[in-house]
Amino acid sequence: MPLPTAVGIRRAEPADAEELTRLHLDCWDDAYTGLVPQEILDARREDVPARVARWREILATGHTSVAEHETRLIGFVNAAPGTELPDLEIQLYALYVRAAWWGTGVGHALFTTAVGERSACLWVLEGNERAIRFYERQGFRLDGAGNDEEEGRHVRMVRERS
Repeated sequence: MPLPTAVGIRRAEPADAEELTRLHLDCWDDAYTGLVPQEILDARREDVPARVARWREILATGHTSVAEHETRLIGFVNAAPGTELPDLEIQLYALYVRAAWWGTGVGHALFTTAVGERSACLWVLEGNERAIRFYERQGFRLDGAGNDEEEGRHVRMVRERS
């Protein structure tokens, strides 16, 4: 699926930290309202300067790309060489797109940029059926691993390539 007109994918830069913070918070609201307790979503907005500082640290690694429509960030992806499962090439840490852009190919383009055809793993919030279906279409399967976090249970998905 081609990207919509005026949408581009590029490597994120430290100057994107403030806008990425807002994007990340908004995408969590889009994806997790009704799945995650509202007080957790609200609490994420309490210390925005700390979140901006954390994004600056993350962006220094060079493992984040963003989708941009005109001059506004509409999605991002973060993936790095995996250490969790030694036989896999990469771990997908985050993939988020604003709800207004769901189903447009932006998420797939970000995924392809970060993961491509490589073997990979990721963690997804149990009950996030939209995300689970997306990853299944990319060849991922639940492997039975799970862990409980403050926002809910996370389940691991793996895609092996031969």
